[in-house]
Amino acid sequence: MTASRSSHPESLVPLDSTAHLMNSIGNELAGQLRLVSPLGGRRPAPPALVLVAHGSRDPRALQTVRTLRDRIGELRPGLPVHLGHIELNAPLLPETLAALGDTPAVLVPLLLSRGYHVKQDIPTMAATAQARARVAAPLGPHPLLVETLYDRLLEAGWPTAMDAATRRASAVVLAAAGSRDPDSAADTCRTARSLADRLGVPVVPAYASAATPTVPAAVRALTARGRHRVAIASYFTAPGRFATQCAEAAPWIAADPLGAHPAMARLIINRYEENLATRSREAA
Repeated sequence: MTASRSSHPESLVPLDSTAHLMNSIGNELAGQLRLVSPLGGRRPAPPALVLVAHGSRDPRALQTVRTLRDRIGELRPGLPVHLGHIELNAPLLPETLAALGDTPAVLVPLLLSRGYHVKQDIPTMAATAQARARVAAPLGPHPLLVETLYDRLLEAGWPTAMDAATRRASAVVLAAAGSRDPDSAADTCRTARSLADRLGVPVVPAYASAATPTVPAAVRALTARGRHRVAIASYFTAPGRFATQCAEAAPWIAADPLGAHPAMARLIINRYEENLATRSREAA
């Protein structure tokens, strides 16, 4: 429908555009106010937030993390947000940290559990950088991840309501990358239990590499138990080779990876702020 014109120029601006403009102005003002202390002085600039992505040859992965970076900027105007990769994509994390100089930074791993990258790779890069960098907790486990997984399953065709017979025939495989670190498996199992509570059906964690069961093995085991409607929940932050392989094993529906879901941006900010709170307690 085409909006009618009038003699007033402002009537030519659609209401939704006006609302968007006012929201943008409000966000910008809020960002500026955060820089001013209650006594009228200027607050110190907040530590930079550095998103630490794994990196992928799939171009969709890079687009996903860039979109997340932009969404964080929309939620927290005035917060410096940067991106660094462990491998495969530019900029690499050491390059991002070098560009920060001695600026304080909080590194938020876009990883879903504890493992070698979280425990070794990222802290080592942070320790050798000039930037005063601290490493936040990985994204998982966390209720916002369960919220995102649930939404992705709904988008793929998971029913919002089931009768008893359908529920008895249904199950989910939580497909994750996999790690040899037992803490990683423990974190993934916690997410699987939380998702099972949300869905009311069994959720079995399975892995693309380095751990068992594999996704096809988990599907076979559930089918043998009479669970013929098996969905794949993609426990990956972005599209890539592993996510694609796991989706191909779905006998029913396969959800998209977590991606740039709005809850993911909120979770990243949550991890950043948790780390700042820990730093404040340690300094007290």
